[in-house]
Amino acid sequence: GLSAWTLQPQWIQVLNMATLKDITRRLKSIKNIQKITKSMKMVAAAKYARAERELKPARIYGLGSLMKSEVATLTAAGKEVMLVGIGDKIRGILYRTHSDQFLVPPTFGDASVIALELLNSGYEFDEGSIIFNRFRSLISYKTEEKPIFSLNTIASAESMSIYDDIDADVLQNYQEYNLANIIYYSLKESSTSEQSARMTAMDNASKNASEMIDKLTLTFNRTRQAVITKELIEIISGAVALD
Repeated sequence: GLSAWTLQPQWIQVLNMATLKDITRRLKSIKNIQKITKSMKMVAAAKYARAERELKPARIYGLGSLMKSEVATLTAAGKEVMLVGIGDKIRGILYRTHSDQFLVPPTFGDASVIALELLNSGYEFDEGSIIFNRFRSLISYKTEEKPIFSLNTIASAESMSIYDDIDADVLQNYQEYNLANIIYYSLKESSTSEQSARMTAMDNASKNASEMIDKLTLTFNRTRQAVITKELIEIISGAVALD
């Protein structure tokens, strides 16, 4: 009876040692993930700080995710939609399924270049909207729209009737300048929203990793203590058997 009793802790000890190895591997893996999320948070924080600095002056030029959902809603409602993708990611995602709607090749460049490309694309419209994420705070943003108008719509607007005569070139320059300002403003708002959301997400991921590390460390210490206790019991039991 004594020999059977003294063998039991050895099997439990082997099991506990295996558990300790598993916990150690998990701890190492989570700590590595935490290092990555912390690094990504730092990068996002730096980009966010720059984006926020650039956003404040950009809002002056505004002249008065959820974005994809809004575009989908407009399409489902029968609205004619032209997509102008800015950046590689949106181009890669949307071009596969909506290549026929990409009338303007997405390119990198400043807002005035984008505005000129849009106006010179040959796409005829009276009124449209630029959909973007407006930055509200570090943890929130709101999808909004800003209207854009064709040259004919602007020329026939009631507010323009107060002017006796407007040169066509002046009116066209105004339209281009207005559109470039709105695009510039929208880009800055969306960029700041993106970086703040990324920074918040990486911060939450790092905190979750810390909680998991604490729990696994506690489990590791308890398991190791159990192994030590069982080893002591085995030693004492062996000494008693010798007596």
